[in-house]
Parts: sequence; structure tokens; C-alpha cells
Amino acid sequence: MQVQFPAGHTRKTVDVDAAIVDLDGTMVDTIGDFAEAITRMLADLQLPALPASAVEHMVGKGTEHLLRSVLAHVLQHAGHPQAERDAAVQALFPQALARYEHHYIAINGQYSAVYDGVAQGLQALKDAGLRLACVTNKPMAFTVPLLAAKGLEGLFEQVFGGDSFPRKKPDPMPLLKTCEALGTPPARTLMLGDSSNDAQAARAAGCPVVLVSYGYNHGQPIHGVDADGFVDSLVQLQAVLALA
Repeated sequence: MQVQFPAGHTRKTVDVDAAIVDLDGTMVDTIGDFAEAITRMLADLQLPALPASAVEHMVGKGTEHLLRSVLAHVLQHAGHPQAERDAAVQALFPQALARYEHHYIAINGQYSAVYDGVAQGLQALKDAGLRLACVTNKPMAFTVPLLAAKGLEGLFEQVFGGDSFPRKKPDPMPLLKTCEALGTPPARTLMLGDSSNDAQAARAAGCPVVLVSYGYNHGQPIHGVDADGFVDSLVQLQAVLALA
């Protein structure tokens, strides 16, 4: 089917057969889950707590990147010099990862909420004949239970996490492998995300990309990212489809 991308950006119409959808910041606001698991992990390590506002800017590049960023931030604010901080992050990381995973599994979904319009918007895509896949940098052990807890798992033919492939977004590998699994060409597979990670992966894979305006994007303005369109809610995709 044809999709005409939203107004406010370069208008173009492309044929699409499927959509790949990001999870954190696109479908579910999970900052509360991240912040709670990190708070408990830092307490276990006897380190100071970190505000959720700081965590938000670190989300999106996988668990390893998140935890290393958290540890570096906490140690920096505790006054550790650069060389000492880097060594401390390396030393603390294995225990931090183990404690974080322990806590995240326990609270997964309890401090998060589905964004308004997500279920309706994705159902509209399915009703329009698009095949859907979820691709996230979140580990599969966290991804599948979260989708189930939020009633979203039945919308997707394929679900892939940050540990499903050797490389994560913004590398194009997860998108290309998902296109293979769906049997759809990248040029006809729409990427829906909330950050430069998603856009960069889509561009490198050759997928068209639409970004939501309400996600995380590492604390940077989303409209500065190279994308084919932007929406304030996935429900707006119904209007996009109606134009085609």
C-alpha cells in the first residue's frame, strides 16, 4: 500500500508492506521502570541515587551503554577524576549489570505506561494491511514480558531485542534482519521510532522513517533528526494512511 508522509516535512509517497516499531519512548513510556531499577541497583552498590530526568537522556542505546553512563555520571558527581572514574566503571559494571537485571525483571512494566494512541494507531496499520514487527535495543528478557503486560504482544509478527543480533541500533543490522524475517524489502518497510538511533538505522538500512515527537532522543530536539515525517501520536498515522 502507499503511504504519504506527514505535512511539515518533505512530502513524498512510498509503497510500504510492513512497519518496524521501536518500544521505549515510541510505544511505552518506560522511564519509570528504568529509574526504579537503577535506583535499586545504585543502592545495592552503595552509590548515590540518580534523578529520572538524568536517566532519560541515557536511554536508547542498550543496557550496557545505559549502565556505563549511569555509573560514570554518579562517579563524576561524586568527585572522582576521569582516569579513576573509568577504572571504577569497569570494575563496578559486572555487579551493576547483575543487580540491575535482577531488579528490572522484578518491576518490569510496573512504573511504565503505554502512550496514548499507540494501540489504536498500530491496529490501524494492521487493518490497512501492514505487517508489524517490534525492534528494540531492550533485552528480550525485558521486551517480551513488557509487551505482554501492556497488551501489545498480539500486534506483532516478529519481536527482536537488543540481544537478538550481534549489533544494536543505530547499526542497520537489526532492521535488515527484521526485513529478512518479514520477507519485505527495506525500501517498503517503514521504521517508526522516537530517536536518532531509529532514524540512523533506518537510513543505513534503506527504510523510510517516521518519528514520534514525544520520545526520549537523548535529550535532543527530535525535529532536528533526519526523518521522512513526524507525528505527535501514532493515531495520526491513520490520517497518513487515509491520504494514500
